[in-house]
Amino acid sequence: MFFKRALLPISSLFFSISLLATGYGLLMTFIGIFLKQKGLNEGAIGLINSAFFLGAMLAAIFSQKLIVTVGHARSFSAFSAIMVMAFLGHALWFDPWFWAVLRLVSGFAFYAMLIVLESWLNEKSSSEDRGKILAIYTIVFFLALALGQLLLMLEMSANTIFILGSILVLWSLVLVAVTRVSQPVLKPFERYSMPKLLSIAPLALVGSFIGGVFVGAFYTMLPLYVLNLFDQPKVVSLFMTITILGGLMAQLPVGMLSDRLGRRKMLAWSGFFSVGVFLLMLILPLIWRDSLALLYTVGFLLGVSLFSIYPLSVARANDVFDENTDLVEISRTLLFSYGFGSFIAPLILGFVLGFSAIAFFIVLALFALALGYYSLLNERIAEDHMNVYVAVPAASGSVLAEMDPRMDEQWVEDHRPHPEHTANTAP
Repeated sequence: MFFKRALLPISSLFFSISLLATGYGLLMTFIGIFLKQKGLNEGAIGLINSAFFLGAMLAAIFSQKLIVTVGHARSFSAFSAIMVMAFLGHALWFDPWFWAVLRLVSGFAFYAMLIVLESWLNEKSSSEDRGKILAIYTIVFFLALALGQLLLMLEMSANTIFILGSILVLWSLVLVAVTRVSQPVLKPFERYSMPKLLSIAPLALVGSFIGGVFVGAFYTMLPLYVLNLFDQPKVVSLFMTITILGGLMAQLPVGMLSDRLGRRKMLAWSGFFSVGVFLLMLILPLIWRDSLALLYTVGFLLGVSLFSIYPLSVARANDVFDENTDLVEISRTLLFSYGFGSFIAPLILGFVLGFSAIAFFIVLALFALALGYYSLLNERIAEDHMNVYVAVPAASGSVLAEMDPRMDEQWVEDHRPHPEHTANTAP
């Protein structure tokens, strides 16, 4: 019944999102590997990749004005054309500064396209179906990202990969062009004040920022570290795939535990657990350099911790604020904080990795240690004020916050744990 009523009419949108996410995952990892093979140092690669996240931040601020002006279908076509031109531009001419501009344009177009698609999903999601649709969105997004990593194992040429990325974008455009979903109306985008959010929900804002640093470093810098270790793009591809799948598989158990123990403890756990994983990555080449099984195991554990931080931070914010607060704008502000962390990660950590792999992991471990320690310093949330955990893919557009079922008071009330079930599990 749910499939026929709610899922079937928007199935083309999910396919379009999966195609975009596949191309996103493919190009994010490949560009770093390609630039390394071209002889660029880690600092230069970090600068080029950071431009993508800068474009993403600009899309969150400016793209909605164009979407509102010309409509969803036309704006999606325009953004698709821009993204295809950026992809093909990589194959046209190799110059680091030119590629940095192309990465900025790609980031802007990609996130603008996500805003269009997520607006459509939100338009067709009723309050009773919103939680299921968001869960499907999360699964589709993670699996598509993993598929993009696996495509790197096919050993295609650089031009072939850029052409394939362009085909994926155009294929998603075709699916959108034939959809019968009515065009939604975007609400004005007015971000919540970051200083105000920091004063009310500091752990949520800090957690979002550090989560962005980790995921930004994962997509842009860790592939270079693994490539330096094993000098095999296939190993990098499988490592990235397993890490992403670890993040997907962690969402349900992390959510259940955080509903029982509280976000503060789970964010502290994510921080301290990440410290251990980063230290394992650091000593890996010193002890078991040739052990691929151990590398993949550590990668899975890394995904479990890294991809849990942002949704836990969003859940913490929902616990702190009352029902009269505009939680959509708060979620968008957290996403902006996450994007800023993703932007500065390759910008700074690229130079650190170029200087020393030991320093690279020490810096990441210090971020993780700060998150764990800071989480424990914050006050716990009373059980009767706790919301419920909802898995939210951080690599998404700013409109996804409107799909969060926690925005619906009745849904929250129906899913809130009963006091008698949580009396002995205070956060």
